[in-house]
Amino acid sequence: MSGNGGEVRFERRGMTAVITFDRPGARNAMTWAMYDELDDILDRVAAMTDLRVAVVRGAGSHFVAGTDIAQFTAFRSGDDGIAYEHRLEMVVAKLESLRVATIAAVQGHAAGAGLVLAATCDLRVCTPDARFGVPIAKTVGNALSLDNIRRLVTMLGVARTKAMLICADFISAEEARVLGFVESVVAPDLFDAAVDALSARVAAHAPITVQTTKEAIRRIVSGALGDGDDLVHRAYDSDDFREGVRAFVEKRQPKWDGR
Repeated sequence: MSGNGGEVRFERRGMTAVITFDRPGARNAMTWAMYDELDDILDRVAAMTDLRVAVVRGAGSHFVAGTDIAQFTAFRSGDDGIAYEHRLEMVVAKLESLRVATIAAVQGHAAGAGLVLAATCDLRVCTPDARFGVPIAKTVGNALSLDNIRRLVTMLGVARTKAMLICADFISAEEARVLGFVESVVAPDLFDAAVDALSARVAAHAPITVQTTKEAIRRIVSGALGDGDDLVHRAYDSDDFREGVRAFVEKRQPKWDGR
């Protein structure tokens, strides 16, 4: 899909996948078709077992300014809202469950569904002009799903999430850094290099450790705990663990293969 309708682009750079929301004329506001494209791309990323990192970013000077509100004019009842939230959750949950580490590279606005997408990623880097918020209390008057509010509460805390949603305020880049929501705030001329450096750093780490850590935290946050022995067993039973031990003893860098 192209033109005013926008598109979601995919590019592979070595062990990193770059997913770009490309509708800069509308601050990359998501259309239904763009959500479908993102869903398909996430399936592709999940199938690439040798990938280590996925970077999610917007084209131009913004990340994602939410869902295109014009599409809501077709809604006739609360059932339409539930169907939309379920559709969004399918895509967001797929991003959340990717085995690879995910990095949101945020410039400009990450609003509404854009904030949810950024919050769902494992790590976030932003420029000083970045703004994070869900101003629906003063715009369209809809509601976030329970799952998405849970994600924001987990990342920002109860008090800050309530203030952000009820007051319809945006969080600045610096406040996001202080809250620990973003890893770093980087000047625009250094931003791409900083994202690439973080991607390379994470890609060099043990992939099974990354995967089991992600899954353990997902279970903790969702309340689906169990004993986690399957995750511990997977890591200690892996070739990577044995390689890591050998490399440490031999005083060399380990060579991870994700098995």
